[in-house]
Parts: sequence; C-alpha cells; structure tokens
Amino acid sequence: MAEHSESVRVAWIDTDAGGRIHFTAPFRWAENAEMGLWRKLGLLEEGRGDYPRRRVEAEYLRVLVFDDEVEIRIRVDNVGHTSIRFVWEGVHAGEVAITGAHTIVHVDENGRPAPIGDRERALLTT
Repeated sequence: MAEHSESVRVAWIDTDAGGRIHFTAPFRWAENAEMGLWRKLGLLEEGRGDYPRRRVEAEYLRVLVFDDEVEIRIRVDNVGHTSIRFVWEGVHAGEVAITGAHTIVHVDENGRPAPIGDRERALLTT
C-alpha cells in the first residue's frame, strides 16, 4: 500500500493553554501528509474535494509541546469500493507520540458514495 512521511514542527497555534498540542493539531498534520501522498502519486488535482472525511480517530501517547519536531508517517490501510482508510503516526525523538486513522469516502456530484477509479485504486494499493 502507498505511504508517505512529512516532518512538521509544533507551531504556537498548535498548542493549548497548557502548552501541549491541541487535540486537533495531529488531524491537520495527517491531512497535510495525506495531501503529500496524493501529490507523490500524481493524484493531487483529481477531485480532492470529492473525498469528505467519514471517520477520524487518534490516540495520544506522549506529550508534544511548542517547537517539537514530529515526523508524520501515513499509509493506505484499505481501499474499499467507495472509501479509503489511512493509518498514521506521529514520531518524536524516535518514539511514537500519536497514532491515528481516518476514512474518506469518494462521492459524486450529489454527495452520494461513488466507486473509486481504477487509476487511483492502482496507485493507492501499490
């Protein structure tokens, strides 16, 4: 299955009042890594708006704070008829700090689930 990684640095805006990452930050980082994967596969311009999120989840294993460098590793876990499930992790100082997953669904112009194209399927599953 296709995979990609991107490095991010915890920005001030990514932190909460306690100085730790806000729980939403890893979802933005994972989405950015997902776009990097689409770009790497040559699929970035092919209807990214046609894939809304259906499910998101994360588990926070270590504290991350402002200016920490985090490597976000994302990979395709499953390609269904209309959906794609990604799993990802955030690694800091050699240790997994966050694990997560999200599922997106390909939709048609009416917002109804639609089959994933053969080209996308082939690239995502290699």
